[in-house]
Amino acid sequence: MKYKLLNNDTQKTYAVILDSGEEAINCMQKFANNKRLNAAHFTAIGAFSKVTLGFFDFSIKDYRKTILTEQLEVLSLMGDIARYNEEVKTHAHVVVGKRDTSAHGGHLIEGIAHPTLEIIIMESPAYLERKMDDATGIPLISINE
Repeated sequence: MKYKLLNNDTQKTYAVILDSGEEAINCMQKFANNKRLNAAHFTAIGAFSKVTLGFFDFSIKDYRKTILTEQLEVLSLMGDIARYNEEVKTHAHVVVGKRDTSAHGGHLIEGIAHPTLEIIIMESPAYLERKMDDATGIPLISINE
């Protein structure tokens, strides 16, 4: 096991509210770039009118995608923000609920807010960086001691 103390002091917390039609991952990445976030985690609730979920298939080293195009409740959305090749990388997982109360979840590839998405982003003062893991083909958070 490896670990890194990210924060033993105060941290900034932001409420980021998306309007109908705005795309969640794109907005979070723009916000993170604007605020120069190098490490953060977030949670969100709200609703989507369209979502693209991903399930990482190790046999092809890519995401198998499922697109849902109906009104969906965002039951849980969580993830982190880190740097990868000098750019912001947002990694998010989501569970959405349909009208019939069935749930679907996976990696959030795209989510169109409708009518809103309420995101709480908590910044950490330390720097996190992703590096490509050759075994999985996924950029994973690298913690250097």
